[in-house]
Amino acid sequence: MKGPGVRAVARIRARDDGRGGTSLPVLESDGPLAVRRTRAAGREARVMLVGAMSGPLGGDHFTVEARAEEGARLTVGSAAATLALPGQAKGGARYDVRLGAADHAELHWLPEQLISARGSDLHVTTRVDLAPTARLVLREEQVLGRAGEEPGRLTSRLTVRVAGRTVLDQELACGPGAPGGWDGPAVLGGHRAVGQLVVVRPEFRTEPVTARVLGEGASVVPLAGPAALVTAVAPDALRLRRLLDDGLRSLA
Repeated sequence: MKGPGVRAVARIRARDDGRGGTSLPVLESDGPLAVRRTRAAGREARVMLVGAMSGPLGGDHFTVEARAEEGARLTVGSAAATLALPGQAKGGARYDVRLGAADHAELHWLPEQLISARGSDLHVTTRVDLAPTARLVLREEQVLGRAGEEPGRLTSRLTVRVAGRTVLDQELACGPGAPGGWDGPAVLGGHRAVGQLVVVRPEFRTEPVTARVLGEGASVVPLAGPAALVTAVAPDALRLRRLLDDGLRSLA
């Protein structure tokens, strides 16, 4: 621990085992972060983040690093929602996610939703670096406040790079102290759940996704390069998940 708050890092590395499966030569964590391998599905290794999701509190700094090496298939999920809470330490909390996939690898980042509780102040950064033939499914869901509660402050930045080229770089700030208009019709429109789904597939280079509306509150747009972005807003987490799931199925 350095200074106020808790510092914790989790590292995951997946590798093609040469026998039709995926091994996990690196699976380590410390502090409140815990990573557990779960039952594999075919060639895919599956990892669950467990126990880390009761924070971060004010002053904490959590980092998760996950990488799929060439030919590996990795899915990372979480056992419960991440709940950002105010803490005794001064200052906001940070949650950094660093993801990567090599050529012919596939990475799915599918955690449960992040809930911004009243009085919290959390800055989330997610950076993804992919090789030209890598595949990605990334889902992020944010819920502003618990039931009947005003949200805390939440700033979330998502950056995705394919073959060194940035295909997505977006930031959303919500809650007290955020720039004006975040709850207006051009952003959340009064909703309290917002999410995005990024899908990267090499075949999108020759068959790009068509921009379209996916029902009330959701849409899909092509990104520069072999990628597509589904965005959705909803009154609650359940409806948000349904919209994002529908968006993923529409890209099949």
